[in-house]
Amino acid sequence: MQDAHRRKLPIGIQTFSDIREGGYYYVDKTPHIERLVNQNKYYFLSRPRRFGKSLLLDTLRCLFEGRQALFEGLHIHDNWDWQQHYPVIRISFANGVTQDRSELDRRIHYQLAKNSERLGLPAISYADIPDAFAELIDVAHREYGQPVVILIDEYDKPILDNILKPERARELREGLKNLYSVLKDADPHLHFVLLTGVSKFSKVSLFSGLNNLNDITLDAPFSTICGYTDEDIDKVFAPELPGLDREAIRQWYNGYRWGGREVVSVYNPFDVLLLFQKREFAPYWFESATPTFLIDILKQRGVFTPSLDHWETEYELLSQFDVDQISTEGLLFQTGYLTIQQVEEPLLGYRQYTLGFPNREVETSLNHALLPSLGVENAPRERRTLFRHLSRHDLVGLEAHLKALYAGLPHDWYRNNPIARYEGHYASVFYSHFAALGLDVTVEDASHHGKVDMSVNFGGHIYLFEFKVVEQLPEGQALAQIKNKGYADKYRASGKPIHLVGVEFSSIKRQIVAFDVETLDAM
Repeated sequence: MQDAHRRKLPIGIQTFSDIREGGYYYVDKTPHIERLVNQNKYYFLSRPRRFGKSLLLDTLRCLFEGRQALFEGLHIHDNWDWQQHYPVIRISFANGVTQDRSELDRRIHYQLAKNSERLGLPAISYADIPDAFAELIDVAHREYGQPVVILIDEYDKPILDNILKPERARELREGLKNLYSVLKDADPHLHFVLLTGVSKFSKVSLFSGLNNLNDITLDAPFSTICGYTDEDIDKVFAPELPGLDREAIRQWYNGYRWGGREVVSVYNPFDVLLLFQKREFAPYWFESATPTFLIDILKQRGVFTPSLDHWETEYELLSQFDVDQISTEGLLFQTGYLTIQQVEEPLLGYRQYTLGFPNREVETSLNHALLPSLGVENAPRERRTLFRHLSRHDLVGLEAHLKALYAGLPHDWYRNNPIARYEGHYASVFYSHFAALGLDVTVEDASHHGKVDMSVNFGGHIYLFEFKVVEQLPEGQALAQIKNKGYADKYRASGKPIHLVGVEFSSIKRQIVAFDVETLDAM
């Protein structure tokens, strides 16, 4: 029998009425919604998949339709005019994969017809999509005597599903532009418009003059409009916490920020709900549908994986996303694999962003997924071997394991890549191999003496790694730098044994030629 204090977990439920009437947990997002509907008319919001965008839109639909009983006990209930009812047009591209323009047009026509039917309006008479959409808006306004609310879910999905096929993606972009372009001239008939999706496509390429969309993606007041905060976990989901490590929940699933450190970080709801149901930690969000195009693009661009946790960029690159031009940081940020760790404004109006992994789930899973593209063929087996050596603090075995790992990298990689990338490739394999195990890994771990290339804190021991690329013979520079720079000083008070490891790679032998170790005993 279920505990009287526990409610049902709304896993995968995107219908507001089901949650409110079905005895499910609900995190009250209506304070954000009240602010949203009272400030502006046209909005755009980008969030990664499975972050509650669809539920947000359905909550807005119920609110504008005046379904007062569903909001009993919520913030907005006593702050809303329930006498006002608005016609709501809801369009979603969340389901299925759109293969071509004709299929997209059929889906749009179907959704316009279903909206017309739901609103009790006459059948749409126009075959042309812009005319049909404009007619639906105009007739809804006239019949209801109130301006129309437009809610569009996953507005960009048809394009994203075909992003590696640029010609088809451009064709689908034009089809969506055909629909969205109607919104500009429909202004007199509209009360509220919200488009949500994963990516932020250029207004010029997709919205055809709709320049009044207010992008609230990075607005601090709306940073928690989707997702759960620490306070939500501790209060709303308190009955689910006994038996789970609260700090581990935070390390594994918290950390998404849409703004600098001053904004509150959030959890992905999908992860947290499945953790509460299954009672074990796993990469639920990552495994649910990580797009293959993401891994393919990172492979094509030869991304230096140690930089993923401290990627410095600017707003233009962060928001740059279009069929013909996708910045790597824009792709990783908008899809949720990197998040904002820090925002600096050295000059008024000029902001610099530092991105990093939001949490342990994403760092571990993305690095594990990238290992095959770096040439590591049997990543699960290699991960088990690495864990075995580290668990025993067996540095001799660790050296043999890493040499075998590098010996197994395919020679095709070297033929297809310039020698200038060797050092980056060696370091990427090294870092991603450790990070894929879920270890506490810090890249360029800073001290007052400088930065060691990589530190690992595991099993009561600390490992400090410094990497160098030599031509052929070992030179002993890597270990010497760790010692000369005093990189270990900041750890001496920890009471843990500290292992200094200087690793040198030969660009000619394509192998580790030095694995120099010195251990400092615990104080």
